[in-house]
Amino acid sequence: MKFLKFAAATAIALSSVTALAADGDIAVGATVYGPQGNIVGTVDAVGDGVITVDTGKHKAPLPASAFGTSDNGPTITVTQAQINAMLDEQLAAAAAQRDAALVAGAMVHTAKNAMLGTVKSVDGDNVVVDIEAGPVALKREHFAVDASGTLIALFTMDQIEAAAAAATPAEG
Repeated sequence: MKFLKFAAATAIALSSVTALAADGDIAVGATVYGPQGNIVGTVDAVGDGVITVDTGKHKAPLPASAFGTSDNGPTITVTQAQINAMLDEQLAAAAAQRDAALVAGAMVHTAKNAMLGTVKSVDGDNVVVDIEAGPVALKREHFAVDASGTLIALFTMDQIEAAAAAATPAEG
């Protein structure tokens, strides 16, 4: 997912914040407030200049520089609805890109960029990929397209092979 793109867009949208907070000033569990004092969500994680806010629908990674302070606590200049709408849009775009790439004959790489195999078939949310050990069934949600446009399975080769071995009846 293109969360870095979201963080950059949010940084621009939030550039009017005057009292900036360092990520060390905001604790996990803190309530984050919006421009009219409305609750946006709670802090889920803090680190490396990124504060992840759980809106109840999404976990939004935001740059620490996007936060200000108020009497209530940490603030940002966008609402919960605006954050959710931005993430919904980005997730829909990522799913559309994945779905366009997820066709029979498409080459698939692993999460560690090793060649996995080719898509044998796509039937609804069920995807069969031909790998060296034979066909393996995955779900549509197990795929993504990386920044270079490569179709990837969200697993390593070891994970896929272990799952395939566990699903294969033992010979005896």
